[in-house]
Amino acid sequence: MTKKILITGANGQLGHEMRNLLADDSRFECRFTDVAELDICDAQAVSRALAETPVDYVVNCAAYTQVDKAEENVELCRRINAEAVGNLARAAAACGARMIHISTDYVFDGHGYRPYTETMQPHPQSVYGSTKLEGEELLTRYCPQSVILRTAWLYSPYGNNFVKTMLRLGHEREELTVVADQIGTPTCAADLALVVRAVLLADRFVPGIYHVSDEGACSWYDFAVAIHRLAGITTCRVKPIRSDEYPSRARRPFYSVLDKSKIKQTYGLTLPHWYESLSHCINLLQETH
Repeated sequence: MTKKILITGANGQLGHEMRNLLADDSRFECRFTDVAELDICDAQAVSRALAETPVDYVVNCAAYTQVDKAEENVELCRRINAEAVGNLARAAAACGARMIHISTDYVFDGHGYRPYTETMQPHPQSVYGSTKLEGEELLTRYCPQSVILRTAWLYSPYGNNFVKTMLRLGHEREELTVVADQIGTPTCAADLALVVRAVLLADRFVPGIYHVSDEGACSWYDFAVAIHRLAGITTCRVKPIRSDEYPSRARRPFYSVLDKSKIKQTYGLTLPHWYESLSHCINLLQETH
């Protein structure tokens, strides 16, 4: 039976990968929307869209993700990351739909030293992290039939991200400085899209919060070095620096590796190592340029 799905944020990194993965799959009937087609901040528009054309699932890929700008654009960030999630949750529940929502490692303070599990207490340190946590809480309250996927360090061939920035700067500069004391896991958006599809196709939908990232861990410096190595960039030297040498408006978690045991056990998944997926993404980017 064909599953009817509404996907928001379809022009973002994950949205693009969802389109690549599901658009031609006969098991799904997808409505891909971004702000031009459906403003999720407009509660009435969301309610009307789902009442007029009910779906089985809402997959929310939309978010305000500019972490530093969020510190000054607090209201806009809250509207997109929290209130809009509440709008979707209420409308989904009203039409009997389940919801899959993407959240972030930034809900944690990053002061830990072992991978974060879903039962650990969130303690966000930034506007971005706080609003994403608020979105999780609204979703859980209004649409209990929901899966929240917390992910980290997302990149893809689409939009703006760390991988594409490092590739550009690697060709433009002779030297780069990159923070070496923040540890996490780079995650390819295509891998996250595969997890979303697995949840959509699962024999049993198990609501709850799940952590999803690629396997392994590294610093931003390690990540940058790997990007240049895989892309064959040899003319740019990457130098490690401390976080306090790179002032930013928002506080970043120093350690935000996520424990993926729950999603792997519940949905029977295996996840690739970050280096393997990075290699594949860079090959794709080089083929298209």
